[in-house]
Amino acid sequence: MSSNDDQIAQAERRFGVRFPEDYRHFLATEGSIARFVPPADDFLMINASAELIEVNEAGDFQERFPGSIVIGGDGSRELLTYDFRQEPPPLVLLDVSAQDWSSAIHQATSFSALLEQFPETGWKWDERT
Repeated sequence: MSSNDDQIAQAERRFGVRFPEDYRHFLATEGSIARFVPPADDFLMINASAELIEVNEAGDFQERFPGSIVIGGDGSRELLTYDFRQEPPPLVLLDVSAQDWSSAIHQATSFSALLEQFPETGWKWDERT
């Protein structure tokens, strides 16, 4: 197993989840993203596997959003989050100051779908879950 695979397995054990295969494959091969994505020109950040535990244990995010796993964001206040309360877990945006799941904005049904649509749509701001 590579160190990336070890870090993925460690994060899964820590949070008691199994990441979807498309996201696991991305972490194992690409690792991370932090760039403006044309033509939508929105900033997309996907954290590296080594950052997952630290990012998710910051603040009281896990207490406010049980079943959440933050995997990235817009490089500012919005956090791209898996909602593991559902199966399969969709991806939503949550503001760092949000108090509960009612603030979640649906982004995609899967990681692959997010990467496919993001260049055209960028972040979606009006699709509450």
